[in-house]
Amino acid sequence: MNGAQALMESLAASGVGVCFTNPGTSELHLLQALDEHPLVRGVSCLFEGVATGAADGFGRLAPAPAGALLHQGAGLANGLANLHNARRAHTPLVTLVGDAATTRTALDGPLDSDVVALARPMSAWVATATGAADAAAAVRAATRPPGGPATLVVPADVAWSPAGQSVPAKAPHPVAAVAAEVLAATARVLRHGPDTALILGGPALTARGLGAADRIARATGASVITEAFPARLPRGAGLPRTERLSGDPAAARTRLAGTRHVVLAGAARPVAAFAEPGSPGELLPETCAATRLGAWEDDVVSALEALAEELAPRTPVTPLEGRPATVPVTDRPLDGAVLAAVVAAALPEDAVVVDESNTFGGVLSDALATARRHDLLTLCGFAIGQGLPLSIGAALACPERPVLCLEADGSAMYTLSALWTQARESLDITTVVLDNGGYAILRRESRRLLGGGTTPSPLFDIRDPALDFVALSEGMGVPASRAATSGELTEQLTKALAEPGPHLIHATLPALY
Repeated sequence: MNGAQALMESLAASGVGVCFTNPGTSELHLLQALDEHPLVRGVSCLFEGVATGAADGFGRLAPAPAGALLHQGAGLANGLANLHNARRAHTPLVTLVGDAATTRTALDGPLDSDVVALARPMSAWVATATGAADAAAAVRAATRPPGGPATLVVPADVAWSPAGQSVPAKAPHPVAAVAAEVLAATARVLRHGPDTALILGGPALTARGLGAADRIARATGASVITEAFPARLPRGAGLPRTERLSGDPAAARTRLAGTRHVVLAGAARPVAAFAEPGSPGELLPETCAATRLGAWEDDVVSALEALAEELAPRTPVTPLEGRPATVPVTDRPLDGAVLAAVVAAALPEDAVVVDESNTFGGVLSDALATARRHDLLTLCGFAIGQGLPLSIGAALACPERPVLCLEADGSAMYTLSALWTQARESLDITTVVLDNGGYAILRRESRRLLGGGTTPSPLFDIRDPALDFVALSEGMGVPASRAATSGELTEQLTKALAEPGPHLIHATLPALY
């Protein structure tokens, strides 16, 4: 057994069952070990950013961590944007980076770089492999609360050299119980009632966590809000209604105005994503006092249930019955509201919704709040080009569930080659590309920062030449169609969701800004 085989066996013994890869020459022994291992499925991607984004999607939904295999520092650099998103989502995934042999370090070859330094900002843990035990350590680091991407650099000579037996990961660390004094202090805050907000995030966003928060809110009058960009959020009929904090800082400040007390249950303090002259980054009012009820490494769900038993012992959870959206007349041109209504009405039961719709996200989120039950995955780190890869990982983690990817036109072009992997793996993914012909979020932010009368930069426009997503999709093996009205989108979306395998719908919309 060589080092590569021992590393792969250790990953498999530690629960890694899928490895997304765009490999290169330095990791051919790792690739051979992946090909030969019966328990680890190799998934080919044409770009490293697709591999890391797909690993993120898999890790968010599967009970086991995902794997990715990349080529030296340059390949890792191509995948860093989606590793950044995965770190913000605390996704358990292990990235193997094949590197030059240690005997070549002094030669400074064309691909040589400081891989550890490149990996560190986007990883929760980084190490250079010397043996099979390091693979088990990487899995343990990725799955240990609060979790996140672990990067293991594998020099070529470590991979090809003889090695001992594999080493499985130890049992993961349990989450920590929230202290009794913290529970008591939080209960006192929540009793303040209507001027109190309970903000849920991260580990609190489960059916149990949402149910406990709903009981607390109904008994105390406090409001329940989820973080703006959750890694995974169960929503829809059968669950309590969830209100997401807006990603627009002005709207978020308006929503939180008048809040005097906030309880952060697994959530970070809400801050604006972008700086704005003369405006604070904090979204909470200056007079608002914040109480922290646990973080990602804490058992926040059990804490919420304990508080519900104390504050609302006889208050039941009130699940939504669900109200399918009314679809507008069939000849109505698509806009944000029409598209949202069609998607909400067509969404099948137990779907996974990957949302990288960006500037359409608010109206889509509102419409989906009362749709059939589903899991929502969002862009946690704001590095665009995640939606298409994320849907690959989601489909492989949950092959029995339909996946709907709502993808903005500009973002889609970052990782469009993900469609090729969707076709290659015959994944049940329906992608709706929302084409408004430009980077609408840049138009919005330029008006906010530079003034309402500012003429948008021509660099925000991507309609000259126009992108033909039907041709691009079909060129990579994914059947595609075009929709410009509610009737066309309803017909095409219903058909695509009913048929197995990947589909793409190019939805043409007016510019928002």
